[in-house]
Amino acid sequence: MNFPEQAVDAGEPAGGPLFSICTLVTNHADYSGMVESFVSHGFTPENSQFLYLDNTVNNVWDAFNGIRRFLEVATGKYIVVCHQDIRLLSDDYSLLVKKLAALEANDPNWALAGNAGTTQDGFLAIRISDPHGEDQRRGSFPVRVESLDENFIIIRRNAMASLSAGLNGFHLYGTDICLQARCAGRTAWVIDFHLRHLSAGRLDIGFYQAQQNLELHYDKILKTPWNIRTTCTKLILGGGGIRRWLARRRLNGRLLKGK
Repeated sequence: MNFPEQAVDAGEPAGGPLFSICTLVTNHADYSGMVESFVSHGFTPENSQFLYLDNTVNNVWDAFNGIRRFLEVATGKYIVVCHQDIRLLSDDYSLLVKKLAALEANDPNWALAGNAGTTQDGFLAIRISDPHGEDQRRGSFPVRVESLDENFIIIRRNAMASLSAGLNGFHLYGTDICLQARCAGRTAWVIDFHLRHLSAGRLDIGFYQAQQNLELHYDKILKTPWNIRTTCTKLILGGGGIRRWLARRRLNGRLLKGK
């Protein structure tokens, strides 16, 4: 069978660089230093694209809207969302490729990777140098986590990770994207890729406002049962109560009859 010449076989690998390195920029010198650090460690125009959003005059782009924009336009297989004040040390392009290939072999469902986060049990997983300490290493890498620090996040583009609508600001987007990935059956990991973050981070009123907004956002989603009718059946998702219990009991009965 001959296909129309305008049609493209979606099963064929797409072109484009391996990495898209994406940054919100407030300081030209900081950003230039970051880009030079990546280029000198093997992230060249042949394998990487560098994308930025300009916040040098005012904060036109917050982190949530900015990352959504990066996800729209980036063409890399891996989208690296990172702060302008990170610098690579000895770990380079080849090592990151190797680490991500190992992660893929270990967990084909992974969507996100980074250098710092927290596990489901509340333990820190960290591989970084920053003002809190040099050459920090906590965890047996790769470590599956429930949240990621925002200084360096790798998004696997074909995993279709996303951010919540209705949230904004510059904090906790690493947690939100991990939660969204988890809802989609995807996972997040901290890998052994060592770099330097020049900032120690800060907890200010903006951070606590972002925390409140995030908690209220997920309270609405996770505490409220969703009643959905399809063309074939009725679903009750989330929540609890007798109606949900009876619906699940009916469904289990139908499954048993089918065996």
